[in-house]
Amino acid sequence: METIPAKITEKLSFEMNEIINEGWYANKSEFIRDAIRDKIKSVKMEMLESAIKEDVKWGLHGKD
Repeated sequence: METIPAKITEKLSFEMNEIINEGWYANKSEFIRDAIRDKIKSVKMEMLESAIKEDVKWGLHGKD
C-alpha cells in the first residue's frame, strides 16, 4: 500500500476520532480509505450524469 501524508484541521481530526471511538471504524486508515472510496464513487457518478445530460442535449438539439 502507498502511504500518503495529509494535513487536516483539528475539527476534522476530532470528528474522525469520535466516529472511530464509537466503533464505526477500527482506525484512521480504515476511515480515510472508506472516505476516499466514497468520494471516488461520488465523482464518477457526477461524471456519468454529466455525460448523460450532454448526450440528451445533443440528441434533442444536435451538436451545437
